[in-house]
Amino acid sequence: MSLDREDIDKLCVLARLKITDEEMADVGSKLSDIVELVDELQAVDTASVIPMAHPLDREQRLRPDAVTETDDHERIQKNAPQVEKALYLVPKVIE
Repeated sequence: MSLDREDIDKLCVLARLKITDEEMADVGSKLSDIVELVDELQAVDTASVIPMAHPLDREQRLRPDAVTETDDHERIQKNAPQVEKALYLVPKVIE
């Protein structure tokens, strides 16, 4: 599918881009190539393909679940103007 000037102008408005007349031909050909690639990808039958969470077929290494920082909230919250039940109290900003 080839994009015409009107299509490119609409895309520029949506993307808030300003393209000069000199750039229009280059941008049009690149966008048309992208649309053609997407059309090719959509033509492939993927009904029998199992969705993957990750492209590599191996387990993810996880770091050990260990505490690395001490609980220092009481000292830090001494500087706050208002604290209740270890939570910072802030003024309501929604009417």
